[in-house]
Amino acid sequence: MTPMRLVYIYHSGFVLETDRFALLIDYYRDTCPDGGFVHTELLRRSGTIYVLASHFHPDHFNPEVLSWREERPDIRYIFSRDILRRRRARAEDALYLRKGEVYADDDVRIKAFGSTDVGISFLIETEGKRIFHAGDLNNWHWQDESTPQEVAQAEGNFLKELEALAAEAPRLDLALFPVDPRIGSDFARGARQFVERIPTRMLVPMHFWERPEEVRGFAPVAEANGCRYVTLAEPGMSLEIE
Repeated sequence: MTPMRLVYIYHSGFVLETDRFALLIDYYRDTCPDGGFVHTELLRRSGTIYVLASHFHPDHFNPEVLSWREERPDIRYIFSRDILRRRRARAEDALYLRKGEVYADDDVRIKAFGSTDVGISFLIETEGKRIFHAGDLNNWHWQDESTPQEVAQAEGNFLKELEALAAEAPRLDLALFPVDPRIGSDFARGARQFVERIPTRMLVPMHFWERPEEVRGFAPVAEANGCRYVTLAEPGMSLEIE
């Protein structure tokens, strides 16, 4: 197994990088407005580059990525099928996955799981590790402003998707999961349910916008469930995946 590094790009965007290849997931914008890690390092590195997008929302899919093929003709695009359905890209631009479908080659195996919003989430198996990027899968319950029925429905939908993931991935090495303080007082409920249901070695929060300090408080809950919790608060921050 080769060393693996996780680089936080912005919002829900991350790069998983090895010596031989790299995966860029849910690119929204680079680490710096004038061209950060993606443009100055990722696109100039050797090895295969995979670009994954979990759904069409503009904070998860930037059509700019398709122009990179001019610079890197060997780039591989793996998108949720709703991006094609919403006409954000053409059929020939990418491989499109529905929930339950798989892309696999000699380096990676990527299976599409469900979402509680739009599109899919990704279970990535590579270098002997299982890594999950949730996309917009979360318990989006908005408890402070929703009716009890809406809260119960949101939770039921999330727990159903969580069970489907747990059936195939009873343990994870890394989860990239939304911990979004905009939800309100119980904003980490989905993350708590996730680490309680699926033993996870490390969880890195995402989708926290410009409010990283507010999501640090989830650490004791994660650690109580045997999960290391690491907040990459600033774009460009990275960590080694052991």
